[in-house]
Amino acid sequence: MPNPTAAMLVIGDEILSGRTRDANMHHLAGRLTEVGIDLREVRIVSDDAPAIITAVQALSAGFDHVFTSGGIGPTHDDITADCIAAAFGDTIDVRDDARALLQAHYDRSGQELNAARLRMARIPASATLIDNPVSTAPGFSIRNVHVMAGVPSVFQAMVATVLPTLTGGAPLLSRTIEVIRGEGDIAGPLGVFAADHPDLSVGSYPFQRNGVYGANLVIRGADPAAVEAAFVRLQDLFAA
Repeated sequence: MPNPTAAMLVIGDEILSGRTRDANMHHLAGRLTEVGIDLREVRIVSDDAPAIITAVQALSAGFDHVFTSGGIGPTHDDITADCIAAAFGDTIDVRDDARALLQAHYDRSGQELNAARLRMARIPASATLIDNPVSTAPGFSIRNVHVMAGVPSVFQAMVATVLPTLTGGAPLLSRTIEVIRGEGDIAGPLGVFAADHPDLSVGSYPFQRNGVYGANLVIRGADPAAVEAAFVRLQDLFAA
């Protein structure tokens, strides 16, 4: 039975402008691999409502799970929650459960729960909250979409909250060998090898180091015995 599939939607002008380097995709991909959910697509969109709505609807229809990051903070350009609600025809307002979390947090810190901070309690009516042990302001899940903050520490904490609630498949295992040859030299035999192992993923990732060309050859699969047997054969194939 194939593993569940997932997509990620990264939201924010700061990513597309190059001002911020996204670290959340790397973290999510690794965690999903561990639990047997296959990340198949990642999209990045600007802080543009129609673009976010269109992307959410398409990804939700095409994959078992969708994870978003960014755009659920207190500022005017944090529009993700409203867009998610619009994508699913849901209403959105300040929710009592989210407000209570924020009120307790700011009371403890001696700060005011002002209008800007209260924006983080605006949650679609049918959504369930995602716990945020780092800074309290919750994310939320609606249908198969999990809406999370863009700050990496908060995103990672929310992923840790959500993943135990999802049904995964077989974790993907991988083995890697380094070959000091150009891809043009290894492409032929590697293609034959990949065709002989249709149940495994075989990839070549080239590098150049001190003027020398090489490639990391990676085998991925859910069956440990099949991965190990293929790895041994691949080592023998390029031993020379």
